[in-house]
Amino acid sequence: MNLRRGLFAHTLSLGLVLIALFVLPGCTKKSSAQSSPANLQADVHTPFRFVAYGDTRFHNPNDTEAANPVVRVALVKAIAEANPAFVCFTGDIVYNGLDADDWRVWDRETSILRERSIAAYPVLGNHDLHGKEDVALGNYFQRFPELKGSRYYSVRAANALILALDSSQEEATGPQGQWLADKLDHVPADVDFVFVLLHHPPYTSSSDARVFGGGHSSRPPEHALATMLEDRQAHAHFRIVLFSGHVHNYERHEHGGVSYFVTGGGAAHAYPIERAPTDPFQSKEVNYHYLLVEVDHQQLTITMNRLDLSSGKAVWTRPDSVKVSVPAAVAAQAGAQ
Repeated sequence: MNLRRGLFAHTLSLGLVLIALFVLPGCTKKSSAQSSPANLQADVHTPFRFVAYGDTRFHNPNDTEAANPVVRVALVKAIAEANPAFVCFTGDIVYNGLDADDWRVWDRETSILRERSIAAYPVLGNHDLHGKEDVALGNYFQRFPELKGSRYYSVRAANALILALDSSQEEATGPQGQWLADKLDHVPADVDFVFVLLHHPPYTSSSDARVFGGGHSSRPPEHALATMLEDRQAHAHFRIVLFSGHVHNYERHEHGGVSYFVTGGGAAHAYPIERAPTDPFQSKEVNYHYLLVEVDHQQLTITMNRLDLSSGKAVWTRPDSVKVSVPAAVAAQAGAQ
């Protein structure tokens, strides 16, 4: 009897070992694949230009409650004619992420960008996740297969690094926060600019009070993100520039050496903002727009291209443009070499 028990125990032990050898590596591999965000490479050389904008809400153009379809089409056409290397979308790409018809409108209305080989680097907005999340994400990743299922990821573009975040998750803590901290702490020496891309803004003069009919307050997770960025900017050889959306207008803020842009004028109905007196950009207008970012060595120019269709004709203006440079000490050192 003791011999039989010994043989049974030995057989059971051997079986557990075999399970560990053949099953566990597969689980480990799957986990590793899910926790390894994509690291993309844009085929550009300095100088280059790209566009940032968001809150486009691609949707049935007959439903004008969701967005302004005429503005949306006009903006895409103007962006294509500007011929940027790529477009960064700051979220709320479609009105309802689970709606396959909304994504078919995206397919149709942005076809000109693909025809001209203009790449798209998106981030998820709250509308992109509407409905069953797995269905919404399936629609999203079907359009952006190069992301390989990554909800946050990086793009190296000449002398710039893009860090695209998912603001439906904590940006400064958890797996995404660890990934972001590591990226910021190991920025290559030849990178002049780090562009952070997400949907929810760390700073905004709008609020949930909706004084002028619309708006969103900033949230604690994005406040923590701003602290992370500004702490690193104080000692960085590169300049950090952040693009967000969510607020349906244009804003520009400067804090701790970091430049923050809200660019949510892509077609979701824009509204005026009760701007703080200290805001660098002042406007009581609704601002449908896109941002043109022109990147050069150690400096860049960001210009707001505003579209006004109130007269029935497209009127384009550039009410705000700002130059951003690498930290002064780094620029002085480079000039002396």
